[in-house]
Amino acid sequence: MNSVGIDISKGRSTIAVMRPFGEVVISPFEVRHTDSELSELARRLKSLNGETRVVMEATGNYHAPVAKLLHDAGLYVSVVNAKLVHGYGNNDLRRVKTDRKDAIKLANYGLDRWLTLPRYIPEENTRLLLKNCYRQYRQYSKVQTVLKNNLISLLDMTFPNANRLFNSPARADGSEKWVDFVAEFWHCECVSERPLKSFVNKYWRWCRKHGYNFSEEKAHAIYDEASGHIGVMPKSETTKLLVEQAVSQLSATSAALAALKQEMQSLSSQLPEYPVVMDMFGVGPTLGPQLIAEIGDVRRFYSKKALVAYAGIDAPPNDSGDVIGRHKSMSKVGASSLRRTLFLVMSVYLQNSPPNEPIYQFMNRKRAEGKPYRVYMMASANKFLRIYYATVKAYLETLEQS
Repeated sequence: MNSVGIDISKGRSTIAVMRPFGEVVISPFEVRHTDSELSELARRLKSLNGETRVVMEATGNYHAPVAKLLHDAGLYVSVVNAKLVHGYGNNDLRRVKTDRKDAIKLANYGLDRWLTLPRYIPEENTRLLLKNCYRQYRQYSKVQTVLKNNLISLLDMTFPNANRLFNSPARADGSEKWVDFVAEFWHCECVSERPLKSFVNKYWRWCRKHGYNFSEEKAHAIYDEASGHIGVMPKSETTKLLVEQAVSQLSATSAALAALKQEMQSLSSQLPEYPVVMDMFGVGPTLGPQLIAEIGDVRRFYSKKALVAYAGIDAPPNDSGDVIGRHKSMSKVGASSLRRTLFLVMSVYLQNSPPNEPIYQFMNRKRAEGKPYRVYMMASANKFLRIYYATVKAYLETLEQS
């Protein structure tokens, strides 16, 4: 048997081929991530005598083209968690780390774990696109938060509390009423320097232009709010430029988020488990696609415990001799973005308090036991994941049989 260890780097990889008892079949060599060189690598590996298995670490997106091409070429490919390999074979006081040594280390790991190496299966195109859409959605969400705080900070010096004038929810295109408002009335003097009647008329025309509901009472409240504040920054072209640029960047990011959210909804609706996931309590048009994107096909997990461990919300035993650990912490070795989504789903349970839902009943029992907030929230998330696994897997198996 031939164990092929591939140490992945950006744009290139180091390959070593080993057999049992330390036999080096092919000394470590480098391959660039081009179609020609990877195809030649696949041809060379397939020409080896005996069964060949390829082992590589999961390294973000770097390993994807190598794993996919070798898998499509008919080779047995295993992509393992880097944490599993990190401590393997470290029995020397002097630690040596090079790409060549790492490739040999991966090859030896493959030999030792030969029978238990999980086989790499490329994701379906829809799931792959959905996952990457969600990755971008999370990045844009962070940017939106930064830009929103930046705009509010500017408004504190030009039009304090302008962001609190309206409580209308964001539209489907991502626009928000208070953001559109400060784009037009970027300084409190833009409102207060006008007579009240003149501002009411201008506000009415603005509402009609942007498609917002007009309320004369609201116009009076805005006028009173603007008249009661003093802008620290002067009403000048520079101040206007700063606010307009902040509004422009925030609006563009919000529009991108809305487009990604719509695309995630469209992609997730094409997957077979979509209807059963959307029927679960606490899962809506926003959190549903996020859950599906992060979990993927539940059939890739051999049990519900594996899914819980993947989310990092399991509590491994901590016993030694006669000492039995009673206070166990979450492992947090897993998908942090999935834990975040689960926490949001549990927040929906907490806010709506559905008395007939098993998850909420479990949450209530934990609260009655005096468990801290984060403990009962994550314990409930653990239970939710187990129900998710059983429900979705049974549904998919039913579809396969029909």
